[in-house]
Amino acid sequence: MADTRFFIIVMDSLGIGALPDAFLYGDEDSHTLKHIAQKRDGLHIPHLLALGLGHIQGALPDGFGSSALVSRNRCFAQFGRMAAMSAGKDTISGHWEIAGVVVDNPFPTFPHGFPAEFLKDFAARVDRGILGNVAASGTEIIARLGEEHVRKGHLIVYTSADSVFQVAAHEEVVPPAELMEICRVAREMLTGELGVARVIARPFAGPQGAYVRTGNRRDFAVEPMGVTVLERALDQGYDVLGIGKISDIFAGKGISRSWPSHSNREGMELILKAVRQVGNGIVMANLVDFDMLYGHRNDVDGYGQALEVFDAWLPALLEGVREEDVVILTADHGCDPTMPGTDHTREYVPLLVYGKRLRAGVDLGTRRSFADVGQSVAEVLGLGVLKYGESFLTPDEEG
Repeated sequence: MADTRFFIIVMDSLGIGALPDAFLYGDEDSHTLKHIAQKRDGLHIPHLLALGLGHIQGALPDGFGSSALVSRNRCFAQFGRMAAMSAGKDTISGHWEIAGVVVDNPFPTFPHGFPAEFLKDFAARVDRGILGNVAASGTEIIARLGEEHVRKGHLIVYTSADSVFQVAAHEEVVPPAELMEICRVAREMLTGELGVARVIARPFAGPQGAYVRTGNRRDFAVEPMGVTVLERALDQGYDVLGIGKISDIFAGKGISRSWPSHSNREGMELILKAVRQVGNGIVMANLVDFDMLYGHRNDVDGYGQALEVFDAWLPALLEGVREEDVVILTADHGCDPTMPGTDHTREYVPLLVYGKRLRAGVDLGTRRSFADVGQSVAEVLGLGVLKYGESFLTPDEEG
């Protein structure tokens, strides 16, 4: 068993430029990171630059941070970008591909709402009425329908451009435990042509006119359509820890332990806890605030601030890891806050690979698939060859 620990940190939605097929999704002008750097008054991310972010092809505006941008031969990490091989631009497909499973066909979406017959059956199963059934922003729909929901006790059902069935309810009207059971029923019912990638519980709280979503969100995903590197590692006796919504994204498959989190800050604290406590294996973490709080809400300044907080935290992580450890920073898709609408965007994602024993300053180029991450982990840990992906690491490189 290899001594290496992998820390795979998904900066949820940090895209770095439209993919060649982005026009098929209406995303040809998207570039999450560059547009934040251009539109925001300053973006202070010296540690990400030192790792090599500024050397990734097209990741940042020309001349960005030139006074702080380190030369390539002084970068602390290996750097590159990855294209999505999977169809779509969903959280599920992005994370699964990172772990080595490619989704050939996009999950179904329901931009005009879910079929009336299904909602009738669902309402009967959970014994509550239904409001909404539209594609909408989560904050907008609870502001619009929250009062009626509180008065009648009906569930707010909505979706987006992603393959999701979302159920919002006030915690004083539908207690979180009941909402979770309602979403489990929805997950059981949404199969076949209605087989969305995720059912999401969206509890909220507060008085009328000031409703806010709480941190008690829960995702109910379909199971991965293939064997992930996480499952391979678990089968071989490695510890596999999911931080944030990772266990939900993989439907618990390949996860030995789960540490849920309610924010980027809590997630980063848990990652440092894992550095101190976890044995050999894989720690995979999702930092959701970039996407949930800022990308989907078109909040350029908030997204930039969150990146700066993450950047300031990075030294604690890099100083804390062991000699044999490998840290991989990446993303699962884009969510450009400057684009019309509030949906995910079809983009390349960054690849920053740090290890105290790895040769620094290596340009990993443009990778054909996010699955190169999973294949690299599998090769170093001796887990065999996955169906997709090409390794950018070798056991010898790892020391």
